[in-house]
Amino acid sequence: MGSVDGDLDSRLPALKPVRTKRSVGNGRKPKVFGEVEDEEPLSPIARIFHEPCFNIYVMAIAGCKTRINVDVVKANLGHTLLRHPRFSSLQVKDAKKDGGMKWFPTKVDLDKHIITPELHCAADDSPDKVVEDYVSDLSKTSIDDSKPLWELHILNIKTSDGENVAVFRIHHSIGDGMSLMSLFLACTRQISNPKALPTLPVRKTAKNKAVKSKGIWWRIKLVWNTIIDVLMFAATVVFLKDTVTPLSYGRKKGVENGAKRFVYRTISLDDVKLIKNAMNTTINDVVMGISLAGLSRYLNRKYGEMKEDKGANQKKNNLPKNIRLRAALVMNIRPSPGLHALAEMMEKGSKAKWGNWFGCVLLPFDVVLHDDPLDYIRQTKATIDRKKHSLEAVVTHFLLSMVLKIFGAKVAALVYRRFFKQTTMCFSNVVGPVEEIGFYGHPLTFLAPCVHGVPNGLVMHFQSYINAMTFALSVDEEVIPDSHELCDDLEESLKLIKDAVIEGGVIKNNSTKWE
Repeated sequence: MGSVDGDLDSRLPALKPVRTKRSVGNGRKPKVFGEVEDEEPLSPIARIFHEPCFNIYVMAIAGCKTRINVDVVKANLGHTLLRHPRFSSLQVKDAKKDGGMKWFPTKVDLDKHIITPELHCAADDSPDKVVEDYVSDLSKTSIDDSKPLWELHILNIKTSDGENVAVFRIHHSIGDGMSLMSLFLACTRQISNPKALPTLPVRKTAKNKAVKSKGIWWRIKLVWNTIIDVLMFAATVVFLKDTVTPLSYGRKKGVENGAKRFVYRTISLDDVKLIKNAMNTTINDVVMGISLAGLSRYLNRKYGEMKEDKGANQKKNNLPKNIRLRAALVMNIRPSPGLHALAEMMEKGSKAKWGNWFGCVLLPFDVVLHDDPLDYIRQTKATIDRKKHSLEAVVTHFLLSMVLKIFGAKVAALVYRRFFKQTTMCFSNVVGPVEEIGFYGHPLTFLAPCVHGVPNGLVMHFQSYINAMTFALSVDEEVIPDSHELCDDLEESLKLIKDAVIEGGVIKNNSTKWE
């Protein structure tokens, strides 16, 4: 998971190209974006994503203010995206290594990667629904492995969020969210300064003297928390399931290969920062608190409907006691956290390296109805603070790497799948640019990335962009047929928490001092 921290005030310089040893065509002209030898083997983690039980794609929806000029996009992709070796290489089986795979450089035919379908909006359908259905249909299919595993679908249809929509589909073996976001930003420019690359937000360095004076008891507690968390991870893989709820029932075998419904909603990042400042917490804490509140509202209503209580409302508590509901949290474990310039990620020996560098964390959600909406923030802050005092993500990554090394990709993929399947949902977020950007001259209105291929009925991803935050949901419609109502509950939860902050007099509504 990419950490979205509230203190995003630092700025990185322009992204610089990195020379490579890879040849281009018949000549020997250097390329940019990484030093890669021909036919380099896939990393072990990338290999896992090719197993049938864990075949995962990243799906990112972007809205544009103007109509997308396909010719302009094609002309620019050749100078940017295709200069990254992962986007101009096939992933093929290595005959010399049993079960192994390698990157094989190839000539890219952009006509096979850029798809411009003819979409027609029926009288009883909205353009938003047409786009939603198209993306859902995409999740039923895989990309042909005779070409590099990425596609760009340009939808020439006006929606409520923009004149046109672009849908990126990328196989997860190419890179994780932090890698792909860094590459995407390298393909964009600031609207206010078309020659300037986007400003990359990074965390401020904490000036906490207490960190330097952490004693033996702090270290003992760190070790103890890590042991408990790793044991819980192992128990989850072996036997410990979440409670069956309206967010998980109806899941069938092979659900990860079925169609997913992608829905999203954009909220004000300023509202999130207002709550963050008032509660003296982080944006991550607030986002998790909103998620917990929204899920609690949704489940309370669904349980009321199951009781055939026609008068069921959000004030009446219909929730069963002791619900075990956990999110499988995907965390970035790079030594250098946060979003980084692409050139830095591609440098040999960089602490912010390209690829799939993440660990898994179990995040428990205590599903209850609170009279005070701010209790959701307090509750999630306490949970996240406890998780911060643990090396769970690093240790689980190491253990799964050992399983992969000893037993191979098939067994490691089964372990990953089992871990996700035993939980209710998957959660991640990535910080985005702080100013308006254009994709080859096309101003973007929003970014909504998510994934499909995981065995969860619900995946939630939060993505910041300028002064807004979009939460994107990937749902199995057999599990959650009313995904837009869940979006409504998340949006309403933000409103209730914000109102509680203002009514409590902690911070004034017209305050603009966020950082």
